[in-house]
Amino acid sequence: MHKSLLQYLLLTLAMASASLAQAQEQPLKREFRAVWIATVANIDWPGQKGLSPAVQQQEFKYILDEHQKNGMNAVIVQVRPAADALYRSNLEPWSEFLTGKQGQAMNPPYDPLQFMLEEAHKRGMEFHAWFNPYRATFDAKAEVAPNHITKRRPEWFIKYEGKLLFNPGIPEVRQYITSVVMDVVNRYDIDGVHFDDYFYPYPVPKKPFPDEQTYAAYQGLFTNKDDWRRYNVDELIKGVSDSINHVKPWVKFGISPFGVWKNLADGPDGSATRAGAPSYTALYADTRKWMQVGWIDYLVPQVYWHIGNPAADYKTVLEWWAQNAFQRHLYVGLGAYKVASDPTYREWHDPNEMPRQLQLARATPNVGGSVFFSSKSVMSNPNNLQDSLRNSYYKYPALLPVMDWKKNAELEPPFSLKVRQTDSGVRLHWQHDQEVRYYVIYRFVKESFWETPFWKRAFWEERKWQPLDPDLSSPVSIVAKVFGTNTAFIDETPLESGKYIYVVTALDRQQNESAPSHPATVKYKY
Repeated sequence: MHKSLLQYLLLTLAMASASLAQAQEQPLKREFRAVWIATVANIDWPGQKGLSPAVQQQEFKYILDEHQKNGMNAVIVQVRPAADALYRSNLEPWSEFLTGKQGQAMNPPYDPLQFMLEEAHKRGMEFHAWFNPYRATFDAKAEVAPNHITKRRPEWFIKYEGKLLFNPGIPEVRQYITSVVMDVVNRYDIDGVHFDDYFYPYPVPKKPFPDEQTYAAYQGLFTNKDDWRRYNVDELIKGVSDSINHVKPWVKFGISPFGVWKNLADGPDGSATRAGAPSYTALYADTRKWMQVGWIDYLVPQVYWHIGNPAADYKTVLEWWAQNAFQRHLYVGLGAYKVASDPTYREWHDPNEMPRQLQLARATPNVGGSVFFSSKSVMSNPNNLQDSLRNSYYKYPALLPVMDWKKNAELEPPFSLKVRQTDSGVRLHWQHDQEVRYYVIYRFVKESFWETPFWKRAFWEERKWQPLDPDLSSPVSIVAKVFGTNTAFIDETPLESGKYIYVVTALDRQQNESAPSHPATVKYKY
């Protein structure tokens, strides 16, 4: 056989095998799918400073609508960019990224966090409140409000590269940051608390962080400053974790650190990388330890490198984290902002780069989902990324992974499910006696009795013509998630003429799912 013909046949066979494998791949029932919505410098929302509340709300609803179409089931929204607030607070002033001037309230007044939270829950999405713990000013030009913490407690701050940063070595700083977080946990119905990668600042060559006096005052028994710095950050993480679990143990606590914990050169337990600022050695954040001892519920390392990167290969970093998850949840942070953007990111112009990263994440044990930075980058659809999510990877909805260490009382199934056809769609109504987070609506096509195999007909006869127990293992039949205060839903999905079976399940705050309600059948006529 001619060599070129043989190569062609082999290639065709390989492509056919790949297509078959993709066709046979079962959609995931459980997966964390989220985007970061950054407010600092108006990266994602609001579109600019000083927009009216009506326009801000319209923008945010559009963002959520688009990500609902993208298949996202969670949003991570920055509510405290720089010791300020995108919510009503007696501790910190309104953020300048809302009105253009720090401390200036909305006019007409509204609470952005409460609004965003409610809108996310309406769409079946978890809302994780993202705090930047240590940044006090965003840049050297920042004009802070008279009641800003840098004015009230100037001794708590260190100036580094033109920015004011909380001094992590001062115990009162840890107490204050914890109080800010807990103020939100106590007053808002958030699903999670989220910290980003800024702990001790990213180092600048030949400019050491000037905390000599703090070390002299608070070093205690420490003889190594690096260990002391890591202890300071550890204490903050442990304190926030303990405080959340004491008040609302169902609220998740997650961290999104720099993608590499340690390079192999820093110790045999590090990854085979040569990253420039590992969390452990450069930012003094022992992120691996926080997973190991259970202070956090999930970790989202920012693996913003392409596959094959010589300093930090995406696959290498991902697999290292998967081997160091310690039974906590691990999601991968994906650098959507690099896709088809800067010409220097040559590999990111390859339209297959992000799909390969998603496929690797799904194929790697202990990786339970992905988070994209950031919202605007996904919505701009670089290299058809958004189209790929909608038409392939996130085509079907997914429930969030369950955190087994957060126990809830067992849920009873919803009952008294009624369905009927209306002019606007199929209307469902049910009852339930327990507090739940969401209800999940499933829809199945009812097989005609005469088209059903004989053994199934016999089984139905034994059950007095009741349909078989519905298969809830696949998300293909999920129609919607409904927030737990609602016990009614209208299925407006275009249907073909025929009989449909509906069941409803309940989800608690940790996404544990109840058994299904008794099925209800409707004959749909269009």
